[in-house]
Parts: sequence; C-alpha cells; structure tokens
Amino acid sequence: MNLSDHLPAFLVMIPLLGAFLTPFAGSFNRGTRNAFFVTFSGLTLLTAIALCLSTLNGDVLVYVMGGESFALTLPSGMTYPVRILFEIDAFGSLPILCIAIASFAGALFSLDYMDRFSGWKRFLALYFLMTAGALGMCATGDMFNFFVFVEISSIASFGLVAFWRDKPEAVEASFKYMLISQIAAMLLLLAIGTLYGRYDAVNMAALSAMAGSGTLERVAMGLIIAVLAFKCGSFPMHTWMPDTYAEAPSGVTCLLVTVSQASFYGLVRVCYSIFPGLAAGGVVAWMLIALGVMSMFFGVLMAVVQHEIKRLMGYHSISQVGYMLLAMGVGLLALGSPEAVETYGRAAIRGGIFHSVNYSFYKALLFLCAGSLYYATGTRDLDKMGGLARSMPWTAGMFVVAAAAISGLPPFNGFVSKWMIYESSFAVHPILPAVAMITSVLTLASFVKVFQAAFLGPAKAKFVAVREVPYGMLAGMAVLTVMTLLLSLFPGWFTSGFFESAVNALVNHQSYVRAVMGGM
Repeated sequence: MNLSDHLPAFLVMIPLLGAFLTPFAGSFNRGTRNAFFVTFSGLTLLTAIALCLSTLNGDVLVYVMGGESFALTLPSGMTYPVRILFEIDAFGSLPILCIAIASFAGALFSLDYMDRFSGWKRFLALYFLMTAGALGMCATGDMFNFFVFVEISSIASFGLVAFWRDKPEAVEASFKYMLISQIAAMLLLLAIGTLYGRYDAVNMAALSAMAGSGTLERVAMGLIIAVLAFKCGSFPMHTWMPDTYAEAPSGVTCLLVTVSQASFYGLVRVCYSIFPGLAAGGVVAWMLIALGVMSMFFGVLMAVVQHEIKRLMGYHSISQVGYMLLAMGVGLLALGSPEAVETYGRAAIRGGIFHSVNYSFYKALLFLCAGSLYYATGTRDLDKMGGLARSMPWTAGMFVVAAAAISGLPPFNGFVSKWMIYESSFAVHPILPAVAMITSVLTLASFVKVFQAAFLGPAKAKFVAVREVPYGMLAGMAVLTVMTLLLSLFPGWFTSGFFESAVNALVNHQSYVRAVMGGM
C-alpha cells in the first residue's frame, strides 16, 4: 500500500485522531502534552504540503472512502453506497495549506499563551476538531459532507470562543455566533436538499454536469452564496465577526481567520465550479462586486474608530474579505466573455486568490501580535498601552511586517495582490479601484494609529517591567512572518506556480468535472 495515495484521508484523520486522543493526552505532564499538540499539528501541516505539491501540475485528486461494498440498506429495501468523497485540485489545495499553517502557528503560540489557564483537554479537542472541519470543507467533493464539515468547525468554534466562561463578553459573542450560524446552517441544508431532490446527487462535479438554469437552481444557489458570504464575514452579514474574533483566545482567532477562508473557498467553488453557467457574467457577479465594495469601505470605516485592538482587527477582517469578493466578482463577470477572461478575468481571479492567501497569513499574524500585547500587559485597550517597542522588540518588528502587508505598502505581498485587483477591476469601472485604494489608505492610517499607541511614546509606569513574550509565542508569530516575507520576496514564483494553477482550475471547470466523474 502506498501511503501517499491516502493523503486526502490523512488530512482529516490526523486532527480527528488528535481530538479523540486528547482525553488521554490531558493527563500527561506539560512537556508531553505540548509535544502531542505540536506533533499532530505538524503532521497535519506536512500532509497539507504534500497535497498542495501534488496538485501543482493540474491534477485533481479523487479519493473515495467506502463504496459499493459499504452499502447502507434502508427499511424500504433500497441500498445506498456509503461514501465520503474527497476531491482536491490546485485551487482547493491552497486554503488547505493556509489552514494547516495557521493551525500549526496557533498551536505553537498557544503552548505558552494558554499555559496559565485550566481546561487544556477541552481546548485541545476543540482546536483539533475545528482544524479537521475547516480542512474537510476544502477537501470534500460532496455538498452534504461540506455541510457536515461546516457544522464540525462551527460547533468547535462556539466552544473555543466561549472558552473563558467567566467572561460574559465571551459567552455573549459565542451565543450570537451560534444563533446566527445555526440559522445559516438550516438554510444551507435546505439548499442542498433542494438540489438532491432535483438531481438525486450531491457530488459537486455531478451537480455541475447536470445543473440546469431554472428557478429552483437559482434559489438553491442564492441560499448557498448568502450562507457562505455570512460565514466569511461579508457586509452586511458581518455582525458576528468583530465580537467573535475579539473574545476568542488569540491562537484560536489565528485559526478562525483561515476557517472563514474555507467558507470563501466554498463560495467560489459554488460560483465557478458548480453553477458557472448561472453565475457567470450576470447578477451573481455584480452581487459579489457590490458585497465586496461595501465590505471594504464600511469595514475599514468601522475599524478606524476602534480603541480595542482585537475588535479593530476584526473589522479589518471584514474589509479584507471585501477585496477577495470584489476580485472574484470581477472574474465571474468576465467568464461571460472569452475575450474578457483573457483581458482582465484571469488577472482578477489570480489577484483574489493571492489576496486570500496573503490575508490568511498577515491577518493571523496580527491577531497573534495582539494576543502577545494582551499577554504582556493584561489589556486590549490601545489607550492604556504605550512604549512597548523597547521591551517587546520582536513583537513590534513582526507587527510592522503584518501591518505593512495588510496596508498594501510596496514591496510587501499585500501590495502585489491589491495591485492585481486594482488593475482588473478598473476594466469594469474606475470607481471600483478608487474605493479599494481609499480603503487601503484608511487601513494604513488605522495601523499607524495602532503602532503609535501600542509601541511608541513613553512607556506607561505600570508597563516598565514588561518583557518579551515566551519563545513558543514568538515561534508561532515567526511562522506567519516567514510566510508573509516569502510571499513578498518571491511573488512571481508563487504566482506562476501555485496561483496560476489555481486560476486554471477555476476557469477550466470542465476539466474538474471530467477528472472527478472519471474517477468515480
């Protein structure tokens, strides 16, 4: 047996195994517990790297768990094959890699950050479950299993957001997220059930091959897009995001950033791979563009007035999601014309994918920096900080890298992906890049304010004795800093390799359908 053939299964099984073994690991001493946490996170990361490299040449990995020999017999006498399908192409492998890297960085950071608190068994189990759910969302090729993985990641995140049960704000944030998420989950299940009733299939490639353009399909597609736009934090369905990101432990927020990107992946997959005929060049494309513009502008406006550092970053997350929705909307609009695809469509899709990867790293890094400040000072209020660059130079340096990247300053990776989005969106209408540029200026102003308030000026008297955070926390931040710098130093290499393959996978969706249907 060649173990490499089973990489898609290992991708989800490793964190699931970690979650189920946690009750035993919880009784270990601190060193063994930390080794357990890092080992399973590291194995998940290595599996994700191997999967990503195996799809660079355009291959679609199709893996079936179960089959005809695993048939479920219903009371009516009908047999139904019990199968879980994983379908991973060059586009799906990118969010998988980002989730695995963020999960590993969050694990390293949490070793010391969470060491002062009890409840490690619950924390580890929920952390691994959320990782498994997010990875499953990007790996599955089945809409019902996509729903199942959405619920796994959501339920785990509810518990992690409310991990500090003695804080009313954390419980309130978790309850708000849970209430809205469950309404969204019911709508998602309703849409999937509608498609199953119409086509007797839930496989994504099969639906793409069979889906028509009737009212039923339009309603189902609209429901799925609305649910996933909510899950990735789009305006005006963003109300859960600032509270949730602010109250979760920082290592968890680092992972939550990429969990939202798993929802963004699902939204793009639905539009480009399942319903390209319905979505391309029409109302859906303009709807994504409108959501993107509103998310960018209103997100950054709400961020600049914040004084609580993690809430400020939560609102910036809404703004950054807007760039991705704008880019994918422009790309979807271009799919209606072969000439437009080559003129600006591929560039828009490439920019959106690039920005999604960038966001996963620099936004996760910013949340870890905010967690370091809270760990050292005991406050998240910027008005109560000051002069911390002297005592926390490593945190200050990594914050500068992340802040420059999110603000789109050259030569950082955020500038490269934003420039792609500016150029491609200009071909649709000049107002689109104008709004995006104004958003970048306000983002820069906001993070200049954060850096000045937290790191510059005289040190507050009560923070004179503050020291740099422990090495484990620095290691978690360093992983994300290295990824941000690599994307900044070698954007051409990543674009011509990883991102161009992902663009081809989305534009040539028929190759995805042929690969999957042939594999079944």
